[in-house]
Amino acid sequence: MHCQMELLCNCSCFFLVAFFQDANKLLLNEQANWVHLKEFARKNAANALSVANMVMGMASILCSLNGHHHAACWLVLIGYLLDLADGAVARRLNACSALGAKLDDFADFTTFGIATSLILRTPSLLDNIMCMLYVLSVFTRLCFFSSGVPFMYRGLPCIYSSAILVCVSLLTGGNMTVLRILALAMILFMVSQNFYPHDRVLESQAWKKGVYIGGVVMVFCSSFPPACVYYLLWSVSYILFPTTLWSSKV
Repeated sequence: MHCQMELLCNCSCFFLVAFFQDANKLLLNEQANWVHLKEFARKNAANALSVANMVMGMASILCSLNGHHHAACWLVLIGYLLDLADGAVARRLNACSALGAKLDDFADFTTFGIATSLILRTPSLLDNIMCMLYVLSVFTRLCFFSSGVPFMYRGLPCIYSSAILVCVSLLTGGNMTVLRILALAMILFMVSQNFYPHDRVLESQAWKKGVYIGGVVMVFCSSFPPACVYYLLWSVSYILFPTTLWSSKV
């Protein structure tokens, strides 16, 4: 009887030790998985914003093809906000990467190239040629993104030309005469050799962050005329006063 009791105690101790060892391993594995998950989120937060920008562009393309002009323009403006945020998030989290740079370019080409060009599309052959020229100018702009000069771009960033086009399109009810003239001007600005500063809205003075927050409010909480005027003034001021207002050093 005594031997049986001793054997039972030994077995119980063995199972308890095994249980606590397994529980400890499971806890350590969960902690390690949580650390890996946080590291994965840190490295890919900016990439997620770039992918979201690309999704906005693809959704805008579908809206344009199905005749939903208002929604197509609105989605481009949301992409505008996402594009300004992804670089800031990458630098803030020290998560800049070659993959992130490629995703950003793909997203920009989708949203500010293809999706924006479809706003100019009509049955006219000349308008379709204008669409192709606009896409090619965005492609050229992205290929020569690096100017070799610190904190400077060569050619007007396509995000601003896109915002101007979609806002004017909404405000004028899609007046093609105005849009053709404006699109030609934006093409010339993008392929020009002029220098424009890195704006880095979310990494600069408080008033620039305020402008960004105002843009978020305008997109999600305002009717479209005030929002379009807001984004139009924002983008035009970048063209007219690039170094005095929007330089990241100002």
